[in-house]
Amino acid sequence: MFLKLQNTILEMIAMGHPLAETVDRLCREVEASSNDLVCSVLLLDDEQRLRHLAGPSLPLEYTSAIDGTAIGPGVGSCGTAAYFGEPVLVEDIDTHPYWQAFKSLALPNGLRACWSTPIIGAGKVLGTFAFYYRVARGPSDAEKAAVEACVHLCAIAIERDQRIAERRKLAETDNLTGLPNRSRFNETIEDVARRGQDWALMLIDLDNLKMVNDTFGHSAGDDLIRIVAHRLKDRAPAEMTFRLGGDEFAVIVPCLEATDPTELAEALIQRIKEPADCAGHLIYPAATLGGAKAGIERSPQQVRQNADYALYHAKERARGRYLEYAPGLGTSIVKRFRAVQEVDRALRDDRIDAHYQPIIELATGRIMGFESLCRMRMADGSLVAAAHFQEAMKDAHVAIEITERMLERISAACIEWQREGLQFSRVGLNLSAADFHRGRLTQRIVDAVSRVGLPASVVVAEVTESVYLAQKDNVIAEEIRAMREAGIKVALDDFGTGFASLTHLLTVPVDVIKIDKCFVRRLADAGSGSVITKGLLDIARGLGIWVIAEGIEEESQAEHLLSLDCKAGQGYYFSRPMDRDSVREMLEVSQFHPEWTRILLDRERQLVPRAG
Repeated sequence: MFLKLQNTILEMIAMGHPLAETVDRLCREVEASSNDLVCSVLLLDDEQRLRHLAGPSLPLEYTSAIDGTAIGPGVGSCGTAAYFGEPVLVEDIDTHPYWQAFKSLALPNGLRACWSTPIIGAGKVLGTFAFYYRVARGPSDAEKAAVEACVHLCAIAIERDQRIAERRKLAETDNLTGLPNRSRFNETIEDVARRGQDWALMLIDLDNLKMVNDTFGHSAGDDLIRIVAHRLKDRAPAEMTFRLGGDEFAVIVPCLEATDPTELAEALIQRIKEPADCAGHLIYPAATLGGAKAGIERSPQQVRQNADYALYHAKERARGRYLEYAPGLGTSIVKRFRAVQEVDRALRDDRIDAHYQPIIELATGRIMGFESLCRMRMADGSLVAAAHFQEAMKDAHVAIEITERMLERISAACIEWQREGLQFSRVGLNLSAADFHRGRLTQRIVDAVSRVGLPASVVVAEVTESVYLAQKDNVIAEEIRAMREAGIKVALDDFGTGFASLTHLLTVPVDVIKIDKCFVRRLADAGSGSVITKGLLDIARGLGIWVIAEGIEEESQAEHLLSLDCKAGQGYYFSRPMDRDSVREMLEVSQFHPEWTRILLDRERQLVPRAG
């Protein structure tokens, strides 16, 4: 009979049945062979405490009371057996000293004697297998044989379960930090959501990992990740910190009654920003956090998406701080996502092209150069200006792709005009912050134009004032210097809209200032617009910087600017942006029939609807 049971248990182990189910089946079958026999199996955890595994005939109040008991000499039969690694027989619980602290639990439940045997595997105690008797007695020879076999089966089952658990732990643990990884995060968030409590999720992004990697090397970056992981784990709820990958972490707040997410976020930010020694370098870590609470919509997927929205928004508007999701926050992000998708499709379908707006010498009407402007052709053939997909341009990858495409188009157009003998000076290229932070911007511009046989001087790099001022890490300033050394002129675009300090022009000089159209529109105001514009012109002239006025829409504005000694301008008064074939026609007229230049510009003006 016992041989059949042994085969059954081994088959359950081999087929991967849960450990508790397997051991419970063993205990039930053994108990069926005797009227006064009660089986119990306890596991020994890493903290040297006994944990209930199986005991089908033991009352719940008894198993609950002994669960978590620390082992030691004289701690009942099981605690003593596990401590010494040897069997312990107590034939009378009522009188034995080992049971003085526990007999009040055992005797009322009819447990009179206890024989406990340690379960040993791989040279260590894994747990205990015990027979309780309902009368004061010791084991029979048959019971001794049964216990020997049962202990062996339990050791096999427990060791297999521990190996599986260890492999699973390795599979669900991030190698660098020791934190649970994305796989474990997905399981845990599902489990937390099923509990029915109010809970929340926080996503954390390191703000300066790339800079640390680029400046001090990846060993310093790895140290930074490990240190931040430890600091998060130290402050977050137990077992609820995860590394999702790269520089992204997650913290689950399983119960809002116990933890306020905003307070926890502030504590995490303060802890993270403490100085850290990373591979011998002193680093000041920083992180941005986005979070979401499980409200009416409790699905983990929706909470995760809301937290993503919050983090995305925080990285743009509240870097280094915590932002919690609120209804409506995702709308602008979804709008941008759709815009990004649309521009991506246009790039793949080759529907992104460059149009050109001439820059005119105000005194003569001569074409001095062009500014290239991005245009997207829609499926119906209509053209859309960049202003209509500016949400997509906020995405760094899209911005970089657009710049690459524009460089390609500008280079092709310029070499075509040059080969046809048409004379032009330079073409402006609008650049974003993403272009600068990608790295090697100057070299990429030089490579693009040199591939078609053009010098770098054909390009004017147009940088908005907001990008120009973002020089905290000196990336912008250093790249501007590199461009000017390579012969690329640098124009400061939209000047006056970003509240730039003119002292920036001393530390990071540029070649051209483009006065924003808002100043041009105010030229007719009671003196203020004209005074400010004249002041800007005087300062620029003193610094040796060329000035171009943008957004000229009326003849009076052009004449007023000329009276202030402004040399050049652009705007709808002269011409709308045009494709490269139209530019060819304009250059031909300008070069071979100078007297017709103004006539052509007049024709362009008639095609342009007046603003306002």
